[in-house]
Amino acid sequence: MQAGQQRMTRGMSGPCLTGRWWTGRWLAGLLLAGLWLLAGNALAQRVEGDRAVAQGAYQAEVPVRNQTDGERDKAFARALLQVLGNVTGDRGAAARAGVREELAKARAYVDGYDYRQDEGVSASGAPSFQTILVVRFRQADVDDLVAMLGLPSWPLPHPKPVLWLGIDDGSGPRLVGLGQVNAARAALDQAKARGYALGLPAGNAAEQAAIGAIWRGDTAAVTALSKRYSPPMQLIGKLRRSGVGWVADWVFVDNGKTLGNWQTSDADARRAMAGGADGAADALFKRYARAGSGGSPGLYRVRILGVRTADDYLRLAGYLGSMSIVRRVVPVTASRDVLELDLELATGIGNFSKYANRGTVLSQTNAEDGDASQVASFLLSGG
Repeated sequence: MQAGQQRMTRGMSGPCLTGRWWTGRWLAGLLLAGLWLLAGNALAQRVEGDRAVAQGAYQAEVPVRNQTDGERDKAFARALLQVLGNVTGDRGAAARAGVREELAKARAYVDGYDYRQDEGVSASGAPSFQTILVVRFRQADVDDLVAMLGLPSWPLPHPKPVLWLGIDDGSGPRLVGLGQVNAARAALDQAKARGYALGLPAGNAAEQAAIGAIWRGDTAAVTALSKRYSPPMQLIGKLRRSGVGWVADWVFVDNGKTLGNWQTSDADARRAMAGGADGAADALFKRYARAGSGGSPGLYRVRILGVRTADDYLRLAGYLGSMSIVRRVVPVTASRDVLELDLELATGIGNFSKYANRGTVLSQTNAEDGDASQVASFLLSGG
């Protein structure tokens, strides 16, 4: 069994029966039950040696303190935020209107989850253990959420730039190639956490000689050497000691064009290195993310049909109050079963309509183009 993995075993026990007929019936029942267990295990349990890991933009891994429901729900919110960052490319997704309210409902987007026990070594050299929750979200629901909130989208598949990283720990600069993958682990893992991947050069003799170009900032020479790799994107970094810490200079190049330059520093070389992956993700987001659709935030007039009783009104008010994109509701007019409201929305009326149409409380009765001058009409369900 792979280190750091837990395995559950199941057992059965029952009364001791005597007699050939009873023994035969008991053995047949036991065999049938065993077949059911095997079938169930084939569907529900992982193959021996398999490891629960997040795969793709719609899955995430988050550390947890225990496996209680409360801790898991908090972890679902952190995992959903990570996935939103993967899908949108926006590191500041949590600050966008309506996102925090939806994070509180993260469980509703979960397709499944697993736990993993990671084993490591603490700073003192003692063994350490960390429980990881691996969460899988329903892609269609997450995409609907992104559209509903008017978040930007970073088209899939995300590119895999080549990381040309030189490190000088005091003994001279050296290139990190595939043979030294663990030396670049902090950058590779941070890229994964941001929803994309970084590759490493093979590290042959010609590429090792490129360390001079990296150190003097000759991006053209590095780009020329990187032509054998696809896509034509390079994250070029030089990490070196500075006083009691580390400093790294970074350049991100896309098809020969520099998209960004930045510097990171930290007492921990791993955090300084991770900053390179963050900067590359920000550059990719700025270059390739598409703006969200559905209109601008503002005040929109809507007409609600079917509001006949006080219970109808309370049900409608409760529903609107639960919508993360509705900031304020102002009644305007009421006549018979028609109620007009002004809604202050965190996004456009188009996204409000998408949200309403996916539920069972309101359904849109007229087409609208997102123009604030048009009154969108909705029918309240009979409850």
